Amino acid sequence: MGKKIKKEVEPPPKDVFDPITIESKKAATVVLMLKSPEEDILAKACEAIYKFALKGEENKATLLELGAVEPLTKLLTHEDKTVRRNAMMIFGILASNSDVKKLLRELEVMNSVIAQLSPEEEVVIHEFASLCLANMSVEYTGKVQIFEHGGLEPLIRLLSSSDPDVKKNSIECIYNLVQDFQCRTTLQELNAIPPILELLRSEYPIIQLLALKTLGVITCDKEARTMLKENQGLDHLTKILETKELNDLHVEALSVIANCLEDMDTMVLMQQTGSLKKVLSFAESSTIPDIQKNAAKAIAKAAYDPENRKVFHEQEVEKCLVTLLGSDSDGTKIAASQAISALCENLSCKEFFNTQGIPQIVQLLRSDNEEVREAAALALANLTTSSPANANAAAEADAIDPLINILSSKRDGAIANAATVLTNMATQEPLRAIIQNHEIMHALLGPLHSTNTLVQSTAALTVAATACDVEARTQLRNCGGLVPLVGLLHSKNDEVRRHASWAVMVCAGDEPMAVELCRLGALNILEEINRSLSRKNKFSEAAYNKLLNNNLSLKYSQTGYLSSSNIISDGFYDYGRINPGTKLLSLKELCLQELNDQRAILLVNNKSDTSPPPSMEDKSSDVGYGRSISSSSSLRRGSKEKANAIFGSPTEEKSEPASVRNTILSRAFTKEKGVSKKKSRLQLICSSYLLWKGKGKKEEEKVKEEEEILALPKFTEGSPEKEWNPPPDPEFCVYVLEVTKSILPIVNLKEQIEVLAKYVADKMGGKIPKEKLADFSWELHISELKFQLKSNVVPIGYIKKGIFYHRALLFKALADKIGVGCSLVRGEYSRGWNEVKLVNEARKGMIGNLPPPEEYIVDLMFHPGNLLKLRSKEADLYRFL
Repeated sequence: MGKKIKKEVEPPPKDVFDPITIESKKAATVVLMLKSPEEDILAKACEAIYKFALKGEENKATLLELGAVEPLTKLLTHEDKTVRRNAMMIFGILASNSDVKKLLRELEVMNSVIAQLSPEEEVVIHEFASLCLANMSVEYTGKVQIFEHGGLEPLIRLLSSSDPDVKKNSIECIYNLVQDFQCRTTLQELNAIPPILELLRSEYPIIQLLALKTLGVITCDKEARTMLKENQGLDHLTKILETKELNDLHVEALSVIANCLEDMDTMVLMQQTGSLKKVLSFAESSTIPDIQKNAAKAIAKAAYDPENRKVFHEQEVEKCLVTLLGSDSDGTKIAASQAISALCENLSCKEFFNTQGIPQIVQLLRSDNEEVREAAALALANLTTSSPANANAAAEADAIDPLINILSSKRDGAIANAATVLTNMATQEPLRAIIQNHEIMHALLGPLHSTNTLVQSTAALTVAATACDVEARTQLRNCGGLVPLVGLLHSKNDEVRRHASWAVMVCAGDEPMAVELCRLGALNILEEINRSLSRKNKFSEAAYNKLLNNNLSLKYSQTGYLSSSNIISDGFYDYGRINPGTKLLSLKELCLQELNDQRAILLVNNKSDTSPPPSMEDKSSDVGYGRSISSSSSLRRGSKEKANAIFGSPTEEKSEPASVRNTILSRAFTKEKGVSKKKSRLQLICSSYLLWKGKGKKEEEKVKEEEEILALPKFTEGSPEKEWNPPPDPEFCVYVLEVTKSILPIVNLKEQIEVLAKYVADKMGGKIPKEKLADFSWELHISELKFQLKSNVVPIGYIKKGIFYHRALLFKALADKIGVGCSLVRGEYSRGWNEVKLVNEARKGMIGNLPPPEEYIVDLMFHPGNLLKLRSKEADLYRFL
């Protein structure tokens, strides 16, 4: 054999780089390695970066600063599986950083990440790809990108994965996605309910919890609830509740059941299977506050359906709720109160709480927690609505005091609910009196000033319910409540405006309140509202009419019409026609005006001056005009057939009226502002007046007049001014006495009207033929009255020559005094007339219902006492020609 020859080792090629082992302690160096073309280096670099990122948030931020994210995104589509897997693992960790998430959205890597969810990929890639999507889905923009790139379908498929981490990440991402309505709809189309229900069997509580939370969101939609029921989801949920070891899942399970109970079919099914009874018993006996709270919420949600309320009543759910009211948890109390609020829409349920529940709810009104007080007030508001028995039960439980205290709460809902309860209670007069004794009007002052429309509306409604008597209305006015109430009429909210109008209508029930409301501008606001087709309502129209009916002077000036129900009272005055929106001055303001050449203001006043000064036993002093007008003997009528102290017309030509000289003296007194004057000063004024009066009188007459003037009351220094009163009308007082004595006893209404018409005509110049109407010098007579009275206001009894509108006013005023129904209508060109209704005498004996009354105009001018049919030529001539 030959000798073996040793082979020589060939040297490596000169163009090949000798492999080296690099050990780097800097993250920046490893990041640079991500750009290497070698799979080995890329895989090892990714592995090192993954370990570095796991150590904390600071490391994730460092990697972002070093620019690692962008080269890593390119590795998601690398051909090498190991490189691709390691890069995906890094993104699963890095995506929890908000800045990284923002950069990933900008780099549009969602397609690459979702592609890693394909069935061909490894479980590890599925785990970290789903983790990346779960982190990205926390923000809304991330949700949108995942949904738009079709990420929902592969996530649902991964719910059936064998790896629990994949399941957990997938269901977490789905839970985040279904917060959006569009995602929920797509989820149902992809039939996701069965795999989600399967997760309830998982041995991992976090997966079960996320599955229940997801079901709690998607079952807000009816279609999802139907799918849950079809897949026996209710059985799964009931078993969870029955398993004590799963008590950490009971709260979420109840949330899903709460959604399912909204469907009548589900409710019936649970009732038939006994599941509903189990749920209620479980909630009642549980000691976990969140479970009790969610059970009450479930009942509240389902109770909004009328059929569900019947089922609940059959299951005696009221007892469960009363028990929950006594819980130590404020959240449970709130939920139970809300459930009662919804449940008591059923009459049977409402009756149950009359004996049980209301005392417990009233106790909650005193809670320190304002949310509890609000929920309790809501329950009580619904319980007392249309239920006098429950309102009485609440009052017996001493609810009024805490309810009024809640009106000063900081929570608008609590205020509105408390006001509603008080409104419901105030519909009963005994309870209303108790509420008024608690100074309800003062308590409502804050809510009336609120900027919340619900509070404004309920507060105004409470005013309407409680201001039903004079004392309550006076209390409201004294505490300043009318100002904000009138302000609410300006509201743009229809309900606020309607309730404020209602309250104003109630408050206008007496004349002083009506006058005050008009002073605050309520009438003008209501008039403006009623001119708008979109803003007016029945209450605004009723309030406007009520204000006018309690201020007849304004009503007649604005509308030119008073109905038979509008009874003229003392102090009524006819200013004449005014345009809508024009302010009508008060009687006092008109009396204190200087004399002018405008139309005389007619006054009706049956109150005589009953307190003359002691020094004038047979004379009366009138201070109603702002001046003292003495009614001396020269104003007395000579006839002795009249009652005592009957005053005649100041225009009688027999002698100069003493009212003129007394007025002059009164003006002198007024200028001195009631200060006491020395006797020499008074004598000087008297002597000056007597010289002016005329020198042709006899000496004894001058002495007599001087004595009368000196007998006027003397004001002492520091004496208080007499309270202003309307000018008296002694003649009208006599008219009232005479018609009461002579016309009131007449039985026949038609005869009463005829006799009264002749009486009025006789007092105002008698019968005036049509052809002599132009010669009837009533204008001069009125001007003389104004001059002699030194006032634009003329009492109706002073007028002895009256035209149409004078006579019509006198007829209406006297007719109202004796109960004869008639209207007063203003016409054009000094026309005015009275309309009456009479049943045709010839048809009174007809069998059956009485015929409708016919309308007539009372002739007071041409043929006093004649009745002209309203729709006749004679009536038209009387009114218009």
